[in-house]
Amino acid sequence: MESLNLHLEHLRFDGGDSEGEEQIFKSLDGVLQALAEDKHKTSSLIAESDVLPAFARLLQSNPLCAVKAAEVLAEIAKNEEMKTHCIDAGLVPVLIPLLDSTDQEMLLHVGRAIGRICYDNNDLQEQLVGAEVITSLVRIMSNYPDNEPLVRVNLLALSNLADIDTAKQALSKTRVAEHLVHQLRAANHHEKVEIILEVLHTLAENDALKSQLVEAGIQEAIVEILQRLQDSSKPEDVCSLKAASDLIVSLLLGDESMQQLFAEGNGVIYQSVGTWLASKHTQLQLTGALAIANFARNDSNCVRMVQLGIVRQLLDLLEQHVESGDVSVQHAALSALRNLAIPVANKVQMLDEGVGQRIQMLLRSEMPPVQFKLLGTLRMLMDGQADAAEELGQDPVLLHRLVQWCDSNDHAGVCGEANRLLASLLRHSCSQEVVKAIQEAQAMKHLVSMATSEHAIMQNEALIALAIASAVNLEIIKDTFKEAKLVQNIHKLLQDESTGPEVKYNSIGLLCSLLNSGDLRKEAEEDKMKETLEKLCGHINGNVAKQALMAVQILNEEHRLFEP
Repeated sequence: MESLNLHLEHLRFDGGDSEGEEQIFKSLDGVLQALAEDKHKTSSLIAESDVLPAFARLLQSNPLCAVKAAEVLAEIAKNEEMKTHCIDAGLVPVLIPLLDSTDQEMLLHVGRAIGRICYDNNDLQEQLVGAEVITSLVRIMSNYPDNEPLVRVNLLALSNLADIDTAKQALSKTRVAEHLVHQLRAANHHEKVEIILEVLHTLAENDALKSQLVEAGIQEAIVEILQRLQDSSKPEDVCSLKAASDLIVSLLLGDESMQQLFAEGNGVIYQSVGTWLASKHTQLQLTGALAIANFARNDSNCVRMVQLGIVRQLLDLLEQHVESGDVSVQHAALSALRNLAIPVANKVQMLDEGVGQRIQMLLRSEMPPVQFKLLGTLRMLMDGQADAAEELGQDPVLLHRLVQWCDSNDHAGVCGEANRLLASLLRHSCSQEVVKAIQEAQAMKHLVSMATSEHAIMQNEALIALAIASAVNLEIIKDTFKEAKLVQNIHKLLQDESTGPEVKYNSIGLLCSLLNSGDLRKEAEEDKMKETLEKLCGHINGNVAKQALMAVQILNEEHRLFEP
């Protein structure tokens, strides 16, 4: 290491004449060689020698030696322990202006040095963005698109900086999107593809950049990648395929970019969805289903996709995964169907296509995410569809499964959705036969429990469903109501000051129906319900007050004969 000490000494006290420059070159080469032989020991000697300020002088005042000095610094900065020494020597502010150089070798070494020194240092990275390094990186990539090492350094720098919001804002004012798309299409090595996709994924978190990427044709480039890699089993290709798929989904999360990609069903992503859904590749199936689910955030898109026949393709995909299928694919396909079922016009067509029956194949699924999404999809289909609700509401297999899920304490979400579907079947069918079927399935008690849920939406759905059931066929369910102490539960809701006006209104509406039963009316009288209702006649909410007055009037009616 004696020769290294001499080299470091020369660098510390370099002269300005031509003979001195020659010695500087030799010393810089000597340091490079020493770093290659023993990086750790050499770095320690560099730190102890206090030579780094000399590099700052070389970079600023000696153009002939600057490139070699930048190369040495890039190697020094590979050592994690040397980063702080480089920062303390003030090297970063000296390196930044050199990004304006037209010397490609200089740009390469400066980019490496800056990237390594600033890696994982938020404060320094913010300084770089503030110094308009983003503009320099994009310009370099634009000026030298065929210089692979230089492009790679710039991509890595963008990858490190792109997480910063100010960097994304700066990038949105450049033409980075078209340069990245060009590089992605030209990339013929998985490592470069992976780096570009990583940068793109980070940029796609910004809505403005999402739209710019779509305008630059990123979708065509991604479709090409998926098509090229879909039959490969190489780990690196599988990884790139997943990264490309994830980028599609990220682009679709923006409302504007999603509409740009849909293009009324003519966009290349939507045009590829059918192929992906029919693929044997699970990742492509998932990408296709997620794409449909995201396109379906817009009602006009939903109508268009149903017209184009996407429902059948989603159902075919689901049927492939019934037995030991991929949970993610099932969940995504059901999400797509649920979103498609939101427009009223689609409900009718989807039910005509047999969606209600075909997705019941998933009732035997033991996967909570699938169960949850299945129930939500069925509930959305039933909304306002009396005939479908009446048919499904009498299906013994469905009702048996709903009762099982209502009894489950392991998954609150599934339990809640099962209850909500039960309530929906009653609300939308208004059918005596459905009331009878739900009663025979021993499911009515779950709706009583749902009426006391901590979620107001679920409470109201249950109360309305129970009121409809009571109005339609009170006789066959009154004993269940007595066992479940429905009257007493209603009374508690009315007495509780934290109960919202809508819940109180619907509770009194249900009570009015229950008072048609002599037994239940007697329970209300014994529980001193009248006193609570009289207080509610003065409620601040006018609807609650009117409803309470009506119930008091019913209770004040003279004794009459009731059905036994």
